[in-house]
Amino acid sequence: MRYSNGHFYSLNQFLKEYFGAKLYKIALDGGFTCPNRDGTKGDRGCIFCSKGGSGEFAVKITDDISNQINTAKSLVSSKAKCDKYIAYFQSFTNTYAPVSYLSELFTKTIMRDDIAVLSVATRPDCLSDEVVTLLDKLNRIKPVWVELGLQTIHEKSAEYIRRGYTLDVYDDAVKRLKQKNITVITHVILGLPYESRRQMLDTVRYVGESGVSGIKLQLLHVLENTDLADEYRAGVFEIMSLDEYTDLLCECIEILPEDIVIHRLTGDGAKRLLIAPLWSGDKKRVLNTINRELDKRNIVQGKRYGKGGIA
Repeated sequence: MRYSNGHFYSLNQFLKEYFGAKLYKIALDGGFTCPNRDGTKGDRGCIFCSKGGSGEFAVKITDDISNQINTAKSLVSSKAKCDKYIAYFQSFTNTYAPVSYLSELFTKTIMRDDIAVLSVATRPDCLSDEVVTLLDKLNRIKPVWVELGLQTIHEKSAEYIRRGYTLDVYDDAVKRLKQKNITVITHVILGLPYESRRQMLDTVRYVGESGVSGIKLQLLHVLENTDLADEYRAGVFEIMSLDEYTDLLCECIEILPEDIVIHRLTGDGAKRLLIAPLWSGDKKRVLNTINRELDKRNIVQGKRYGKGGIA
């Protein structure tokens, strides 16, 4: 495979190949909560999760999803030079509701002419057979992406972050979604407290071998009003520097299969909430640093090139 950026299979390249144009993602709020917050599995959320359920950039819920989509489009109109959009249900767990509610919400969204893809962020333990059947039905209308918040394959880390499910639950969800030909994108956090570099790479390698279509590599952000923030201020752990993160990310890219789309390299923390790392707030600098290092090392997804060819 030839990469337009010279290094990895980016979301922009994938979109141009399959849709013939760049699509802009609009983040939406479907009014969901989470089993880690409503008392089913806990009431404090994951240790890193903000009060907005990782949906700080989502347009807040309105009485009608069409109005919310129109508002989201207007907010990005100055930078989104496109006619079609990815409707991204981002806040909290977006399959954690009765199927009747999900069906009405998602159908109204996917049937709009300006929506090309329905992207749903959720937990592997919130994908009942009935929900997967609904997603399969919708996927026959337009592409449906399911984004799973795995974060790590290591059970001690999963317990620490209060993820609330075991690795086999993730494996089963991926298997059932793939059986329906639904695109699966897995979220991984790099830099979790107490994890070694090898453990982080093991998680990335595991995801790469699981057969999912895409991956989001997310730098650990420490946000205000989270339990993670309390531990950071107490000196329990340290955050990686930009150089350390860049070094790790280069190796992650190298070990991922060449057909996996890399949807994200760092992630964004809302600046009003971001405690650390502050360097992540300068996204242009971060991406330029990563690209320069990839050039320097001659790294291509799935392999490394040396002066004499593949090293």
